[in-house]
Amino acid sequence: TMPSIFSYQSAEVDWCEGNFERSAVIAEYYNTVSAEGGWGRLLQELLWGSRRDRTALFAFLLLAPLDSLVWRVLGWGACSELQLCHLKVPLLLAGIFSMYFHMTLSYVGQLLDELSILWTLAVAYSFWYPQAYFPKCIKTRRHFFWLTGITTVISTLMSFIKPTLNAYALNCIAFHLLYLTWKELKKCNDKRVHRMAAVMVMWWALAITSWISDRWLCWLWQAINFPYFHSFWHVLIALSLLYCCPLVIYFDVSYEMPSFKPRLEYWPSDSWPVVVPYVTLEEPHKQC
Repeated sequence: TMPSIFSYQSAEVDWCEGNFERSAVIAEYYNTVSAEGGWGRLLQELLWGSRRDRTALFAFLLLAPLDSLVWRVLGWGACSELQLCHLKVPLLLAGIFSMYFHMTLSYVGQLLDELSILWTLAVAYSFWYPQAYFPKCIKTRRHFFWLTGITTVISTLMSFIKPTLNAYALNCIAFHLLYLTWKELKKCNDKRVHRMAAVMVMWWALAITSWISDRWLCWLWQAINFPYFHSFWHVLIALSLLYCCPLVIYFDVSYEMPSFKPRLEYWPSDSWPVVVPYVTLEEPHKQC
């Protein structure tokens, strides 16, 4: 008889960390805990308000060690409020399903983990993909919604064909995001933006190196009794998003809110070795 798709260890993927070594009910203990920290509370709270003179659009992201990553957004319009509400649900689902997958290593958990990330990316692309890069046959954001939706449905169905390839395909999307970032940086002379992009790429490079190491060099890490690189991936990719999100907001403001001048800031101070980036909006003074 075939094992139940909900059964423990029925997934086609098993990461390098040993199973049930520290808990009788959690298959991969550190992967589960780090998923809760890096993904489970990723962008947990989306709060907004407004200020008349100087609006803090992206207030801060905080990553507590293996615990929480919080996004509080202040002062975007009603349109963005709706967009952020749509993004909150898939992000929270991504965290929950990632924890469930690493806790059970079940086939259903694997698919839910991967598909929730796919759906989160689809929502992000739908709302924030620059209209300047739309295919020539796409004229409006509404048409792009349909294109993204159809592509997501097809990708969701294809993910059931060979689930072991899903994670590789999802990671490849990062190269498209890096390409878009490079295109935008060519048009931007702000050194702060280039610096933030460089830090984002650094964290992403460390994250993907950890992911590949866990996948391909598991024999080595098990030999030295240190099979925890997938848990590093969870934290490092969250740190990359810490810098990616303000960049997305910065470029989006440039396209969608041309009457405002976006500026990257760091909390609590530029001089601190560890900082939280955010975006402020400066409205140009109107001349009489």
